[in-house]
Amino acid sequence: MNHKLYYGAAWYPELWGEAERKHDLQLMKETGINLVRMGEFIWSELEPEEGSIDIRPFAEQIRQLHAYGIDTIMCTPTATPPVWLTHGHPERLIIRADGAVMGHGSRQHVCTNHPYFRQRAAIITEQLAKELGQLPGLVAWQLDNELKAHVSECMCGTCKSLWHEWLESRYGNIGKLNEAWGTGVWSQTYQQFVQVPQPVATPFLHNSSLVTLYRLFQMETTAGFAAEQAAILRRYSPAPITHNSSVAFHVDNEQLFRELDFASYDTYASQANKHAYLLNCDLWRNIKPERDFWLLETSPAYAGSLMSYGEPHPDGYLTAEAVSAYALGAGAFCYWLWRQQRTGSEQTHSSIISAWGKPALGYDNVREASAARLLIEPHLLATRPAQAEVAITYSDRTKAYLATEPHRKLSYRSLLGDFYKRILDMGIHRDLLPEGGELSGYKLLFTPFVHYLSPEYIQKALSFAEAGGIWIAGPLSGGRTADHTLHTDAALGGLERIAGVITRYVYPMEGTGSIGEAFGLSAPLSLWSAVFEPLPGGATVTGRITAGRTPGLAFLTEQPYGRGAIVMLGSLPSGEAGDKLLCALIDHYAARAGVTLRSDVTQGTVVCPRHGASGELWTIVNMDGLGGSVTLPRGGQDVLSGEHVPAGPLTVGAYGYRLIAL
Repeated sequence: MNHKLYYGAAWYPELWGEAERKHDLQLMKETGINLVRMGEFIWSELEPEEGSIDIRPFAEQIRQLHAYGIDTIMCTPTATPPVWLTHGHPERLIIRADGAVMGHGSRQHVCTNHPYFRQRAAIITEQLAKELGQLPGLVAWQLDNELKAHVSECMCGTCKSLWHEWLESRYGNIGKLNEAWGTGVWSQTYQQFVQVPQPVATPFLHNSSLVTLYRLFQMETTAGFAAEQAAILRRYSPAPITHNSSVAFHVDNEQLFRELDFASYDTYASQANKHAYLLNCDLWRNIKPERDFWLLETSPAYAGSLMSYGEPHPDGYLTAEAVSAYALGAGAFCYWLWRQQRTGSEQTHSSIISAWGKPALGYDNVREASAARLLIEPHLLATRPAQAEVAITYSDRTKAYLATEPHRKLSYRSLLGDFYKRILDMGIHRDLLPEGGELSGYKLLFTPFVHYLSPEYIQKALSFAEAGGIWIAGPLSGGRTADHTLHTDAALGGLERIAGVITRYVYPMEGTGSIGEAFGLSAPLSLWSAVFEPLPGGATVTGRITAGRTPGLAFLTEQPYGRGAIVMLGSLPSGEAGDKLLCALIDHYAARAGVTLRSDVTQGTVVCPRHGASGELWTIVNMDGLGGSVTLPRGGQDVLSGEHVPAGPLTVGAYGYRLIAL
């Protein structure tokens, strides 16, 4: 158990004088800030000339913060290498697929695979760890900053050499690569690994295997860089290590955090996209489930840069954000940033304090959220988030497949977010699990939009169904191999036999007039779709196509498996009617699976269940500013007021929150 909930902000003391720094510390105390994140962009400050390193000013900053009762999460500064590292050395810079060479002036312009960058990054990280790693008040390390946020795959010479080594390690000999990739198409057969290109600009499209595998290779090397940095820090410091990642970045977060100690992320989801905000909480809680996740960046009022800006949060929304994050498992809720930057590319980004040292828009909301944190802290520290009974698989690897094969500009984040929102709005408590997540304790598993289902994942899902769970696979799931090719034994490979179906056709349903009927409802069908016939003695048809190119075939089937079932969802119902049909599907199988951890909470309000030695605690938060209600299954106590609350309807005001012990 943690001994406190952290409430933090990013601080850049290197940009300000002594007077401003002292003023900042005093105001931090007043606003309830008890955690500062610093250091991610200070490499040129620490090492203005190659080999001349001075860490002492930042040791003093950590000591000063500690004297004010404020802890520090220290960052390694490798996202912004100094100009001396790249000037005259274009070979160290990232090269995009279109051949553009990144230049000094922003961040993430250097390839993290380049050996000289790795060498200098190791040196600066080791010096930081040696001099700061044992200081009181240093409670965690953050590696780099938002890896692969602004860049994706690098095409430099270093990456090319590593790519060839990676391919040889994966396939062993070039013949196996040719066979796996089907390079006979368009005369792409290779004679040796060094001939395999990077997916740079080409007249039309590259082989799908080449493009997807290159993305996976780059994700792996990024995770390798993080693991290398973490190993250096651990030699000198006992503080746990994390990274501020995102579902939007070009990384495999499950792989990235495997060698780190706890999960952290950044999000700037607006009030209008509150479901995306909650999705993050439900995902990052399960990336490293043994420890609380930290939200390391969100805006006090709005995001902004020289090019654009967001809409300011409504009054009160910040408190709803903070309370829901803490209740859903956050150990820290932090802002970017504390004091507005007077220069650079993000001058227009909201802050807690203006560049001239006065409260900025949202300052009062920051104080209100801080007060809420103090009220809920003892109750949340005494409890833990309840495991959901419904799990949704999340796959960063799928982003690589969909980026290669986006059909009509499909976005994995949008597809998954829309799917998640339906379950959220139905009041069903849910967990988003990475592909390697543990399935014990769940009753219902959704696996939507996962092009490649690994043998390990399929076996795990089958064991889940055999033990009594219901596994709903699809849409767009299972139709590709590990090499991003088509199966040749069946459209969905071995999954079909297990699910008791044969896939008759796979085709895009938009514009075909396809209508599906299930649970007494009809709706248009969309996306690339798999349509089924049951095998003899196999699956039962629960959703049938009634109009379009393939009437009479199934888009939804169910096959008993052990004590549970496998449900195949071959197409995505669309539009308002599709929403109703999908909700009916979710409701039907939630009831069949015996899901009880759900409520009749109104849309725009969320219930966050927790458990502790004293029993069950519901945190109810209104996120849409319209107020909401939920029916309590039994009487309990409002732990903030001490009052008894009866079973039945309970209301919560606009952006309000209630903590009810049941």
